[in-house]
Amino acid sequence: MFLAGLAIMCPALLGPRIAAVSQNPLTPEEQRGKRIFFYGTSSAGREIVAAMGDAGLEVPGNLMACANCHGNNGLGKVQGATKSSNLTWESLTKPNSETSSPKRIHPPYNDQLLTAAITEGIDPAGHRLRSAMPRFQMSAEDLTDLVSYLKKLGSDRDPGVSDDKLVIGTILPTGSLAAMGQSVKAVLTAYVSEVNSQGGIYNRTIELKFVEAGETPAATRAAVERFIKEEHVFALTGAFIAGYEKEILALVDQQGLPLIGPLTLYPQTEEPLNRQTFYLLSGVSEQARALIDFAAKQYGPKNPQVAVVYSRNQLNLETLAVIVEQSKKDGLSALQTFEYPSHHFDAVELTRRAKQTNADAVFLLGSESGEIVAFMNEAEKLSWYPSIYISSAQSSGIFAAPAGFDRRVFLSFATSPADQTASGLQEFHSLAEKHKLPNTNVAAQISTYIAAKLMVEGLRLSSKDPSRESLIRSLESLRDFQTGLTPPITFGADRRIGALGAYVITVDLKEKKFVSVSDWISPR
Repeated sequence: MFLAGLAIMCPALLGPRIAAVSQNPLTPEEQRGKRIFFYGTSSAGREIVAAMGDAGLEVPGNLMACANCHGNNGLGKVQGATKSSNLTWESLTKPNSETSSPKRIHPPYNDQLLTAAITEGIDPAGHRLRSAMPRFQMSAEDLTDLVSYLKKLGSDRDPGVSDDKLVIGTILPTGSLAAMGQSVKAVLTAYVSEVNSQGGIYNRTIELKFVEAGETPAATRAAVERFIKEEHVFALTGAFIAGYEKEILALVDQQGLPLIGPLTLYPQTEEPLNRQTFYLLSGVSEQARALIDFAAKQYGPKNPQVAVVYSRNQLNLETLAVIVEQSKKDGLSALQTFEYPSHHFDAVELTRRAKQTNADAVFLLGSESGEIVAFMNEAEKLSWYPSIYISSAQSSGIFAAPAGFDRRVFLSFATSPADQTASGLQEFHSLAEKHKLPNTNVAAQISTYIAAKLMVEGLRLSSKDPSRESLIRSLESLRDFQTGLTPPITFGADRRIGALGAYVITVDLKEKKFVSVSDWISPR
Protein backbone atom coordinates (compact mmCIF):
# COMPACT_ATOMS: atom_id res chain seq x y z
CA MET A 1 0.00 0.00 0.00
CA PHE A 2 1.44 3.35 -1.05
CA LEU A 3 0.33 6.59 0.57
CA ALA A 4 0.93 10.19 -0.50
CA GLY A 5 4.09 10.97 1.32
CA LEU A 6 4.65 7.19 1.27
CA ALA A 7 4.98 6.58 -2.46
CA ILE A 8 8.76 6.21 -2.24
CA MET A 9 10.56 3.54 -4.22
CA CYS A 10 12.95 2.01 -1.66
CA PRO A 11 15.81 -0.78 -2.22
CA ALA A 12 5.29 9.99 29.82
CA LEU A 13 3.00 12.41 31.61
CA LEU A 14 2.91 16.16 30.91
CA GLY A 15 5.42 18.25 32.78
CA PRO A 16 4.06 20.72 35.31
CA ARG A 17 5.14 23.75 33.28
CA ILE A 18 3.04 22.70 30.28
CA ALA A 19 0.08 22.03 32.52
CA ALA A 20 0.47 25.50 33.99
CA VAL A 21 0.47 27.11 30.56
CA SER A 22 -2.81 25.38 29.68
CA GLN A 23 -4.80 26.40 32.77
CA ASN A 24 -6.50 29.25 30.91
CA PRO A 25 -7.40 28.03 27.42
CA LEU A 26 -9.22 30.37 25.08
CA THR A 27 -12.98 30.55 25.37
CA PRO A 28 -15.06 29.72 22.28
CA GLU A 29 -15.52 33.47 21.70
CA GLU A 30 -11.77 34.07 21.93
CA GLN A 31 -11.05 31.14 19.61
CA ARG A 32 -13.42 32.61 17.01
CA GLY A 33 -11.81 36.02 17.46
CA LYS A 34 -8.37 34.49 17.02
CA ARG A 35 -9.44 33.15 13.63
CA ILE A 36 -10.53 36.63 12.57
CA PHE A 37 -7.27 38.16 13.84
CA PHE A 38 -5.05 35.68 11.99
CA TYR A 39 -7.09 34.85 8.90
CA GLY A 40 -9.68 37.62 8.47
CA THR A 41 -12.44 35.01 8.18
CA SER A 42 -15.50 34.24 10.27
CA SER A 43 -15.92 30.81 11.87
CA ALA A 44 -19.61 31.06 11.00
CA GLY A 45 -18.85 31.82 7.36
CA ARG A 46 -20.15 35.38 7.61
CA GLU A 47 -18.68 37.98 5.27
CA ILE A 48 -15.86 40.22 6.46
CA VAL A 49 -14.87 43.14 4.23
CA ALA A 50 -11.99 45.61 4.59
CA ALA A 51 -12.31 49.15 3.17
CA MET A 52 -8.93 50.56 2.19
CA GLY A 53 -7.72 54.18 1.97
CA ASP A 54 -9.68 57.37 1.43
CA ALA A 55 -11.44 55.89 -1.59
CA GLY A 56 -12.80 53.07 0.54
CA LEU A 57 -11.71 50.33 -1.86
CA GLU A 58 -13.30 47.13 -0.57
CA VAL A 59 -11.38 43.85 -0.45
CA PRO A 60 -12.12 40.52 1.28
CA GLY A 61 -11.11 40.48 4.93
CA ASN A 62 -8.77 37.53 4.49
CA LEU A 63 -6.50 39.76 2.39
CA MET A 64 -6.13 42.24 5.25
CA ALA A 65 -6.02 40.02 8.34
CA CYS A 66 -4.85 41.89 11.46
CA ALA A 67 -1.82 39.64 11.97
CA ASN A 68 -0.49 40.47 8.50
CA CYS A 69 0.42 44.01 9.61
CA HIS A 70 0.47 43.84 13.41
CA GLY A 71 2.30 40.50 13.75
CA ASN A 72 1.30 37.22 15.34
CA ASN A 73 1.81 38.66 18.82
CA GLY A 74 0.14 42.00 17.99
CA LEU A 75 3.23 44.02 18.92
CA GLY A 76 3.37 45.69 15.52
CA LYS A 77 5.72 45.31 12.56
CA VAL A 78 7.98 47.69 10.68
CA GLN A 79 6.90 47.96 7.06
CA GLY A 80 8.96 50.43 5.07
CA ALA A 81 9.05 53.70 7.01
CA THR A 82 5.98 52.83 9.06
CA LYS A 83 5.54 50.71 12.17
CA SER A 84 2.07 49.33 12.78
CA SER A 85 0.50 49.84 16.19
CA ASN A 86 0.81 47.60 19.22
CA LEU A 87 -2.59 45.89 19.60
CA THR A 88 -2.04 44.15 22.91
CA TRP A 89 -4.69 45.03 25.48
CA GLU A 90 -2.02 46.34 27.85
CA SER A 91 -0.95 48.85 25.20
CA LEU A 92 -4.45 49.76 24.02
CA THR A 93 -5.69 50.58 27.50
CA LYS A 94 -2.89 53.05 28.19
CA PRO A 95 -3.02 56.67 26.93
CA ASN A 96 -1.34 56.63 23.54
CA SER A 97 1.04 59.29 22.25
CA GLU A 98 1.60 59.37 18.50
CA THR A 99 4.99 60.70 17.42
CA SER A 100 3.89 61.34 13.87
CA SER A 101 2.84 64.81 12.77
CA PRO A 102 0.52 66.17 13.94
CA LYS A 103 1.11 64.85 17.43
CA ARG A 104 -1.96 63.11 18.80
CA ILE A 105 -2.74 62.12 22.36
CA HIS A 106 -5.90 60.16 23.09
CA PRO A 107 -7.57 58.47 26.05
CA PRO A 108 -7.27 54.69 26.58
CA TYR A 109 -9.35 52.33 24.50
CA ASN A 110 -12.28 50.38 25.88
CA ASP A 111 -14.58 47.91 24.12
CA GLN A 112 -16.76 50.57 22.55
CA LEU A 113 -13.88 52.79 21.46
CA LEU A 114 -11.98 49.83 20.02
CA THR A 115 -15.07 48.84 18.05
CA ALA A 116 -15.18 52.34 16.57
CA ALA A 117 -11.51 52.14 15.61
CA ILE A 118 -12.02 48.79 13.86
CA THR A 119 -15.18 49.72 11.97
CA GLU A 120 -14.88 53.50 11.50
CA GLY A 121 -11.12 54.14 11.65
CA ILE A 122 -11.47 56.64 14.55
CA ASP A 123 -9.28 56.72 17.69
CA PRO A 124 -10.62 57.53 21.23
CA ALA A 125 -10.00 61.26 20.69
CA GLY A 126 -12.12 61.24 17.52
CA HIS A 127 -9.14 61.51 15.18
CA ARG A 128 -8.97 59.48 11.98
CA LEU A 129 -6.48 56.63 12.04
CA ARG A 130 -3.85 56.35 9.34
CA SER A 131 -5.22 55.58 5.90
CA ALA A 132 -3.22 52.32 5.91
CA MET A 133 -5.52 51.03 8.65
CA PRO A 134 -8.51 49.30 7.01
CA ARG A 135 -12.06 49.86 8.22
CA PHE A 136 -13.74 46.50 8.65
CA GLN A 137 -17.33 45.57 8.00
CA MET A 138 -18.35 42.49 9.96
CA SER A 139 -21.26 41.21 11.99
CA ALA A 140 -21.76 42.33 15.58
CA GLU A 141 -21.07 38.75 16.70
CA ASP A 142 -17.74 38.59 14.87
CA LEU A 143 -16.76 42.03 16.14
CA THR A 144 -17.44 40.97 19.72
CA ASP A 145 -15.35 37.83 19.21
CA LEU A 146 -12.44 39.83 17.77
CA VAL A 147 -12.41 42.29 20.69
CA SER A 148 -12.55 39.32 23.10
CA TYR A 149 -9.43 37.84 21.53
CA LEU A 150 -7.57 41.17 21.44
CA LYS A 151 -7.83 41.21 25.23
CA LYS A 152 -5.85 37.93 25.28
CA LEU A 153 -3.37 38.98 22.60
CA GLY A 154 0.17 39.04 23.93
CA SER A 155 -0.57 36.63 26.77
CA ASP A 156 -2.06 33.89 24.57
CA ARG A 157 0.23 30.89 24.27
CA ASP A 158 -0.80 27.85 22.27
CA PRO A 159 -1.25 24.46 23.96
CA GLY A 160 1.84 22.31 24.23
CA VAL A 161 4.31 25.20 24.54
CA SER A 162 6.28 25.84 27.70
CA ASP A 163 9.65 27.41 28.41
CA ASP A 164 11.44 24.10 27.98
CA LYS A 165 9.14 21.77 26.00
CA LEU A 166 7.03 21.37 22.88
CA VAL A 167 4.42 18.62 22.70
CA ILE A 168 4.15 17.00 19.26
CA GLY A 169 1.69 14.24 18.48
CA THR A 170 0.91 11.70 15.78
CA ILE A 171 -1.85 9.24 14.84
CA LEU A 172 -0.89 5.58 14.47
CA PRO A 173 -2.75 3.05 12.31
CA THR A 174 -4.04 -0.12 13.94
CA GLY A 175 -5.48 -3.48 12.84
CA SER A 176 -3.82 -4.86 9.71
CA LEU A 177 -1.56 -1.79 9.59
CA ALA A 178 -0.43 -2.00 13.22
CA ALA A 179 3.11 -3.01 12.19
CA MET A 180 3.31 0.14 10.07
CA GLY A 181 2.21 2.12 13.11
CA GLN A 182 5.04 0.69 15.20
CA SER A 183 7.55 1.53 12.45
CA VAL A 184 6.25 5.12 12.34
CA LYS A 185 6.51 5.37 16.12
CA ALA A 186 10.06 4.01 16.09
CA VAL A 187 11.44 6.37 13.45
CA LEU A 188 9.73 9.42 14.92
CA THR A 189 11.06 8.58 18.38
CA ALA A 190 14.56 8.07 16.98
CA TYR A 191 14.63 11.34 15.04
CA VAL A 192 13.26 13.40 17.92
CA SER A 193 15.80 11.80 20.25
CA GLU A 194 18.58 13.07 17.97
CA VAL A 195 17.09 16.57 17.84
CA ASN A 196 16.74 16.70 21.62
CA SER A 197 20.31 15.46 22.14
CA GLN A 198 21.50 18.49 20.16
CA GLY A 199 19.62 20.98 22.33
CA GLY A 200 16.13 20.70 20.88
CA ILE A 201 14.49 23.73 19.31
CA TYR A 202 15.66 26.98 20.91
CA ASN A 203 16.42 25.02 24.10
CA ARG A 204 13.01 23.36 24.12
CA THR A 205 12.94 19.57 23.96
CA ILE A 206 10.27 17.86 21.89
CA GLU A 207 7.94 15.57 23.82
CA LEU A 208 6.17 12.99 21.66
CA LYS A 209 2.61 11.78 22.20
CA PHE A 210 0.82 9.02 20.30
CA VAL A 211 -2.82 8.14 19.69
CA GLU A 212 -4.22 5.16 17.80
CA ALA A 213 -6.80 5.53 15.04
CA GLY A 214 -10.27 4.21 15.79
CA GLU A 215 -12.30 1.62 13.91
CA THR A 216 -14.40 4.24 12.09
CA PRO A 217 -13.78 7.80 10.88
CA ALA A 218 -16.12 9.17 13.56
CA ALA A 219 -14.39 7.17 16.30
CA THR A 220 -10.99 8.33 15.05
CA ARG A 221 -12.01 11.97 15.12
CA ALA A 222 -13.38 11.62 18.66
CA ALA A 223 -10.20 9.90 19.86
CA VAL A 224 -7.92 12.47 18.25
CA GLU A 225 -9.99 15.37 19.59
CA ARG A 226 -9.69 14.01 23.13
CA PHE A 227 -5.99 13.39 22.57
CA ILE A 228 -5.32 16.95 21.41
CA LYS A 229 -7.17 18.40 24.38
CA GLU A 230 -5.90 16.10 27.12
CA GLU A 231 -2.27 15.96 25.97
CA HIS A 232 -2.10 19.66 25.03
CA VAL A 233 -0.74 18.88 21.56
CA PHE A 234 0.95 21.76 19.73
CA ALA A 235 1.14 20.09 16.28
CA LEU A 236 0.79 16.72 14.54
CA THR A 237 3.44 15.23 12.26
CA GLY A 238 3.53 12.03 10.21
CA ALA A 239 -0.05 11.29 11.26
CA PHE A 240 -1.90 8.42 9.59
CA ILE A 241 -5.16 9.88 8.23
CA ALA A 242 -5.88 7.52 5.30
CA GLY A 243 -9.63 6.91 5.32
CA TYR A 244 -10.20 9.67 7.89
CA GLU A 245 -9.13 12.65 5.78
CA LYS A 246 -12.31 14.73 5.99
CA GLU A 247 -12.80 14.14 9.71
CA ILE A 248 -9.21 14.91 10.74
CA LEU A 249 -8.82 17.89 8.42
CA ALA A 250 -12.03 19.43 9.75
CA LEU A 251 -10.70 18.91 13.28
CA VAL A 252 -7.29 20.50 12.71
CA ASP A 253 -8.98 23.41 10.94
CA GLN A 254 -11.28 23.92 13.92
CA GLN A 255 -8.36 23.71 16.36
CA GLY A 256 -5.89 25.73 14.25
CA LEU A 257 -3.53 22.77 14.68
CA PRO A 258 -0.64 22.30 12.20
CA LEU A 259 -0.65 18.88 10.50
CA ILE A 260 2.67 18.20 8.78
CA GLY A 261 3.29 15.33 6.38
CA PRO A 262 0.15 13.23 6.99
CA LEU A 263 0.09 9.73 5.51
CA THR A 264 -2.71 9.58 2.93
CA LEU A 265 -3.38 8.65 -0.67
CA TYR A 266 -5.70 11.59 -1.15
CA PRO A 267 -4.41 15.05 -0.18
CA GLN A 268 -7.35 17.41 0.17
CA THR A 269 -6.43 20.59 -1.67
CA GLU A 270 -9.79 21.88 -2.84
CA GLU A 271 -10.96 25.41 -2.01
CA PRO A 272 -11.18 26.77 0.58
CA LEU A 273 -7.65 25.62 1.35
CA ASN A 274 -6.99 24.03 4.72
CA ARG A 275 -4.14 26.25 5.94
CA GLN A 276 -3.10 23.90 8.73
CA THR A 277 -2.18 20.89 6.57
CA PHE A 278 1.09 20.41 4.67
CA TYR A 279 1.46 17.32 2.47
CA LEU A 280 4.83 16.00 1.34
CA LEU A 281 4.04 14.46 -2.04
CA SER A 282 1.31 14.24 -4.63
CA GLY A 283 -1.55 11.83 -4.09
CA VAL A 284 -3.62 9.85 -6.57
CA SER A 285 -5.39 12.87 -8.08
CA GLU A 286 -2.21 14.87 -8.66
CA GLN A 287 -0.45 11.79 -10.05
CA ALA A 288 -3.39 11.31 -12.45
CA ARG A 289 -2.79 14.84 -13.78
CA ALA A 290 0.83 13.92 -14.48
CA LEU A 291 -0.28 10.79 -16.35
CA ILE A 292 -2.68 12.84 -18.50
CA ASP A 293 0.12 15.29 -19.31
CA PHE A 294 2.39 12.41 -20.23
CA ALA A 295 -0.26 10.76 -22.44
CA ALA A 296 -0.98 14.04 -24.23
CA LYS A 297 2.72 14.44 -25.07
CA GLN A 298 2.96 10.81 -26.15
CA TYR A 299 0.24 11.18 -28.76
CA GLY A 300 1.22 14.68 -29.84
CA PRO A 301 -1.19 16.26 -32.36
CA LYS A 302 -3.14 13.00 -32.69
CA ASN A 303 -6.35 13.10 -30.69
CA PRO A 304 -6.44 9.61 -29.15
CA GLN A 305 -9.53 7.77 -28.00
CA VAL A 306 -9.33 7.62 -24.21
CA ALA A 307 -11.39 5.37 -21.92
CA VAL A 308 -11.65 5.57 -18.14
CA VAL A 309 -12.74 2.40 -16.33
CA TYR A 310 -13.46 3.07 -12.69
CA SER A 311 -15.00 1.59 -9.59
CA ARG A 312 -17.72 3.82 -8.17
CA ASN A 313 -16.63 5.25 -4.85
CA GLN A 314 -16.13 8.79 -3.63
CA LEU A 315 -12.36 8.83 -4.01
CA ASN A 316 -12.45 7.47 -7.56
CA LEU A 317 -15.17 9.96 -8.50
CA GLU A 318 -12.90 12.77 -7.29
CA THR A 319 -10.01 11.36 -9.34
CA LEU A 320 -12.26 10.97 -12.39
CA ALA A 321 -13.20 14.65 -12.14
CA VAL A 322 -9.48 15.52 -12.12
CA ILE A 323 -8.85 13.31 -15.18
CA VAL A 324 -11.71 14.96 -17.08
CA GLU A 325 -10.52 18.46 -16.15
CA GLN A 326 -6.87 17.79 -17.05
CA SER A 327 -7.85 16.04 -20.30
CA LYS A 328 -9.66 19.18 -21.42
CA LYS A 329 -6.62 21.30 -20.57
CA ASP A 330 -4.37 18.98 -22.57
CA GLY A 331 -6.71 18.61 -25.54
CA LEU A 332 -7.66 14.96 -24.97
CA SER A 333 -11.32 15.55 -25.73
CA ALA A 334 -12.47 12.10 -26.85
CA LEU A 335 -12.93 10.55 -23.41
CA GLN A 336 -15.34 7.67 -22.65
CA THR A 337 -16.14 6.51 -19.10
CA PHE A 338 -17.15 3.05 -17.86
CA GLU A 339 -18.35 2.72 -14.29
CA TYR A 340 -18.82 -0.44 -12.23
CA PRO A 341 -20.02 -0.97 -8.64
CA SER A 342 -17.27 -1.08 -6.05
CA HIS A 343 -16.07 -4.67 -5.44
CA HIS A 344 -18.16 -5.99 -8.39
CA PHE A 345 -15.58 -6.06 -11.16
CA ASP A 346 -16.72 -7.93 -14.30
CA ALA A 347 -13.52 -8.09 -16.36
CA VAL A 348 -15.13 -9.73 -19.40
CA GLU A 349 -17.99 -7.24 -19.74
CA LEU A 350 -15.96 -4.12 -18.95
CA THR A 351 -13.18 -5.06 -21.35
CA ARG A 352 -15.68 -5.82 -24.12
CA ARG A 353 -17.42 -2.48 -23.68
CA ALA A 354 -14.19 -0.50 -23.51
CA LYS A 355 -12.81 -2.19 -26.65
CA GLN A 356 -15.88 -1.10 -28.63
CA THR A 357 -14.60 2.48 -28.36
CA ASN A 358 -11.31 1.45 -30.05
CA ALA A 359 -9.58 3.29 -27.21
CA ASP A 360 -5.88 3.97 -27.68
CA ALA A 361 -5.43 4.62 -23.95
CA VAL A 362 -7.25 3.29 -20.88
CA PHE A 363 -7.09 4.83 -17.42
CA LEU A 364 -7.97 2.24 -14.76
CA LEU A 365 -9.21 3.23 -11.29
CA GLY A 366 -9.85 -0.03 -9.49
CA SER A 367 -11.08 -0.89 -6.02
CA GLU A 368 -9.34 -4.24 -5.41
CA SER A 369 -5.98 -5.86 -6.09
CA GLY A 370 -5.95 -7.94 -9.26
CA GLU A 371 -8.52 -5.96 -11.22
CA ILE A 372 -5.92 -4.25 -13.42
CA VAL A 373 -4.26 -7.50 -14.47
CA ALA A 374 -7.66 -9.17 -14.99
CA PHE A 375 -8.63 -6.37 -17.39
CA MET A 376 -5.43 -6.83 -19.40
CA ASN A 377 -5.88 -10.61 -19.52
CA GLU A 378 -9.30 -10.14 -21.10
CA ALA A 379 -7.96 -7.50 -23.49
CA GLU A 380 -5.29 -9.94 -24.69
CA LYS A 381 -8.00 -12.49 -25.49
CA LEU A 382 -9.51 -9.82 -27.75
CA SER A 383 -6.09 -9.03 -29.29
CA TRP A 384 -6.47 -5.48 -27.99
CA TYR A 385 -3.41 -3.77 -26.51
CA PRO A 386 -4.16 -0.16 -25.56
CA SER A 387 -1.77 1.83 -23.38
CA ILE A 388 -2.75 1.34 -19.74
CA TYR A 389 -2.37 4.16 -17.19
CA ILE A 390 -2.57 3.56 -13.44
CA SER A 391 -1.28 5.14 -10.24
CA SER A 392 1.49 3.61 -8.14
CA ALA A 393 -1.15 2.73 -5.54
CA GLN A 394 -2.43 0.07 -7.96
CA SER A 395 0.94 -1.46 -8.83
CA SER A 396 0.52 -4.61 -6.75
CA GLY A 397 0.92 -7.72 -8.94
CA ILE A 398 1.52 -5.71 -12.09
CA PHE A 399 4.39 -7.95 -13.25
CA ALA A 400 1.81 -10.70 -13.84
CA ALA A 401 0.35 -8.72 -16.75
CA PRO A 402 0.29 -10.52 -20.13
CA ALA A 403 3.39 -10.17 -22.31
CA GLY A 404 1.55 -8.18 -24.99
CA PHE A 405 1.45 -5.22 -22.60
CA ASP A 406 5.22 -5.09 -22.22
CA ARG A 407 6.13 -1.39 -21.85
CA ARG A 408 2.52 -0.43 -22.54
CA VAL A 409 1.64 -0.01 -18.86
CA PHE A 410 2.44 3.39 -17.35
CA LEU A 411 2.40 4.25 -13.66
CA SER A 412 2.89 7.52 -11.84
CA PHE A 413 5.21 7.74 -8.83
CA ALA A 414 5.53 10.75 -6.56
CA THR A 415 9.28 10.21 -6.25
CA SER A 416 12.04 7.97 -7.55
CA PRO A 417 15.49 6.68 -6.58
CA ALA A 418 16.98 9.53 -8.62
CA ASP A 419 15.81 11.91 -5.87
CA GLN A 420 17.88 10.11 -3.24
CA THR A 421 21.27 11.70 -2.62
CA ALA A 422 24.21 9.87 -1.10
CA SER A 423 24.16 12.16 1.94
CA GLY A 424 20.39 11.80 2.35
CA LEU A 425 20.58 8.01 2.29
CA GLN A 426 23.56 7.96 4.64
CA GLU A 427 21.78 10.19 7.15
CA PHE A 428 18.70 7.97 7.20
CA HIS A 429 20.67 4.71 7.28
CA SER A 430 22.79 6.01 10.17
CA LEU A 431 19.64 6.85 12.12
CA ALA A 432 18.16 3.42 11.36
CA GLU A 433 21.33 1.62 12.41
CA LYS A 434 21.89 3.62 15.59
CA HIS A 435 18.32 3.21 16.83
CA LYS A 436 17.80 -0.29 15.41
CA LEU A 437 14.75 0.70 13.38
CA PRO A 438 12.60 -2.10 11.92
CA ASN A 439 13.57 -3.23 8.42
CA THR A 440 9.90 -3.32 7.38
CA ASN A 441 7.58 -0.50 6.24
CA VAL A 442 10.62 1.48 5.12
CA ALA A 443 8.52 3.74 2.88
CA ALA A 444 6.36 4.74 5.86
CA GLN A 445 9.48 5.32 7.95
CA ILE A 446 11.03 7.58 5.33
CA SER A 447 7.82 9.57 4.93
CA THR A 448 7.54 10.07 8.70
CA TYR A 449 11.22 10.96 8.93
CA ILE A 450 10.84 13.65 6.25
CA ALA A 451 7.67 14.98 7.90
CA ALA A 452 9.56 15.33 11.18
CA LYS A 453 12.45 17.11 9.42
CA LEU A 454 10.00 19.57 7.88
CA MET A 455 8.41 20.20 11.27
CA VAL A 456 11.79 20.89 12.86
CA GLU A 457 12.80 23.17 9.99
CA GLY A 458 9.54 25.08 10.34
CA LEU A 459 10.07 25.49 14.08
CA ARG A 460 13.62 26.71 13.56
CA LEU A 461 12.36 29.31 11.09
CA SER A 462 9.66 30.39 13.55
CA SER A 463 10.14 32.81 16.40
CA LYS A 464 11.85 31.70 19.61
CA ASP A 465 8.43 31.92 21.27
CA PRO A 466 6.63 29.54 18.88
CA SER A 467 2.97 29.57 18.03
CA ARG A 468 0.93 27.39 15.74
CA GLU A 469 0.45 30.34 13.41
CA SER A 470 4.17 31.15 13.28
CA LEU A 471 4.87 27.50 12.39
CA ILE A 472 2.27 27.60 9.62
CA ARG A 473 3.68 30.83 8.20
CA SER A 474 7.27 29.62 8.33
CA LEU A 475 6.30 26.45 6.44
CA GLU A 476 4.47 28.59 3.88
CA SER A 477 7.76 30.37 3.24
CA LEU A 478 9.70 27.14 2.64
CA ARG A 479 11.26 26.97 -0.84
CA ASP A 480 13.19 24.07 -2.41
CA PHE A 481 13.87 22.36 0.92
CA GLN A 482 16.26 19.48 0.23
CA THR A 483 15.29 16.28 2.06
CA GLY A 484 17.89 14.10 0.34
CA LEU A 485 15.22 11.45 -0.28
CA THR A 486 12.47 13.17 -2.28
CA PRO A 487 12.12 15.98 -4.80
CA PRO A 488 12.70 19.44 -3.25
CA ILE A 489 9.83 20.58 -1.03
CA THR A 490 8.18 23.95 -1.65
CA PHE A 491 5.09 25.35 0.05
CA GLY A 492 3.29 28.65 -0.31
CA ALA A 493 0.21 30.57 0.78
CA ASP A 494 -1.82 28.73 -1.88
CA ARG A 495 0.25 25.54 -2.12
CA ARG A 496 0.04 22.66 0.34
CA ILE A 497 1.75 19.82 -1.56
CA GLY A 498 5.51 20.09 -1.16
CA ALA A 499 6.59 18.18 -4.28
CA LEU A 500 3.71 18.82 -6.66
CA GLY A 501 4.04 16.46 -9.59
CA ALA A 502 5.16 12.94 -10.45
CA TYR A 503 7.39 10.73 -12.55
CA VAL A 504 5.99 8.29 -15.09
CA ILE A 505 7.37 4.76 -15.07
CA THR A 506 6.70 1.94 -17.52
CA VAL A 507 6.71 -1.80 -16.82
CA ASP A 508 9.29 -4.06 -18.44
CA LEU A 509 7.45 -7.39 -18.25
CA LYS A 510 10.37 -9.37 -19.67
CA GLU A 511 12.86 -8.18 -17.06
CA LYS A 512 10.20 -7.75 -14.34
CA LYS A 513 11.29 -4.23 -13.53
CA PHE A 514 10.17 -0.60 -13.64
CA VAL A 515 11.76 1.69 -16.23
CA SER A 516 11.67 5.49 -16.04
CA VAL A 517 10.20 7.16 -19.13
CA SER A 518 9.84 10.77 -18.00
CA ASP A 519 11.50 13.55 -16.12
CA TRP A 520 9.60 15.21 -13.29
CA ILE A 521 6.17 16.25 -14.55
CA SER A 522 4.50 19.19 -12.84
CA PRO A 523 0.99 19.35 -14.34
CA ARG A 524 -0.17 22.58 -15.91
